[in-house]
Amino acid sequence: MSEILFRALQADEWDAVAEVICSSTNAWYEAHHGVTAFPGGVASCRIFPEVYETLDPGCCVVAEDVATGRLMGSCFYRLRETHVSLGILNVHPDYFGRGVATKLLRCVTDFADRQEGGGRAVRLVSSAMNLESFSLYSRAGFVPRGVYATMQASATGVPHEAPPATRGRVRPATVEDVSEMGALEMRVAHIRREKDYRLFTENQRGFWHTLIHENAKGDMDGWLASVAHPASNMIGPGVMEQETSAVDLLAAQLAHHRGRSPVVLVPTAWPGLIRKMYDWGARNIEVHVTQVRGRFEDYSGVVVPTFMPETG
Repeated sequence: MSEILFRALQADEWDAVAEVICSSTNAWYEAHHGVTAFPGGVASCRIFPEVYETLDPGCCVVAEDVATGRLMGSCFYRLRETHVSLGILNVHPDYFGRGVATKLLRCVTDFADRQEGGGRAVRLVSSAMNLESFSLYSRAGFVPRGVYATMQASATGVPHEAPPATRGRVRPATVEDVSEMGALEMRVAHIRREKDYRLFTENQRGFWHTLIHENAKGDMDGWLASVAHPASNMIGPGVMEQETSAVDLLAAQLAHHRGRSPVVLVPTAWPGLIRKMYDWGARNIEVHVTQVRGRFEDYSGVVVPTFMPETG
């Protein structure tokens, strides 16, 4: 067995890490569900290094096969005000079963433990149906904290609902909203990550769409982002103080994605949202869980995570 070198991803390796992500994810979904996760292939998976390295340059650890120079696996991570977010972690199918994922994960948890003030919690969203992945994180001390019905919206079942005047209004988010978005997420999910909100609202790539919900008094009580890209068409992340605000924002995002079938991670703790999604023609395709290693405080509202960039 050849030696493994763990190091930071280099700028000229984005295509190589995209190939790892594409091959690894497609292999698992084809074997277990008979579907291709990334039909756009390696080229579409460049979104991961492009977005993550734009947000946090140098925050991707890769495993290199020293004998061949080939990338065996990769893991993105992001240091934020309150925690460390674990991004997508993959091992190429040619290197399955060699403990590469465990060692990549250890690189990130060690990084989190070295942070000032006794370290930071590490947060992620993982598939409850991929027992290898779920067990990888559980063995490393991650605890399930939230369960989500992974639902695919109908391209034709678009809701035609608008928030009643008594509930306020939905409007596009702007960069000026970033600080208040952070304050709201701190109240609801007890985390803060303003760099992510700025990415969504500046929308330099052109594929983000972020909405704000204001209550009848004009105060922000919810926000919800989405992404439309060949490798990722999802609604989320977002936080809302009330279920009614979540319904309004989901309806507005689904209307924006008319003709597409975005995926939404709907918290099972809010059955009214699940019922609305069914009413709008959505179907269940998977189950995911938030897993947290370290300090966690229960949510004080509705939390909708996503995989781009991954949140928990």
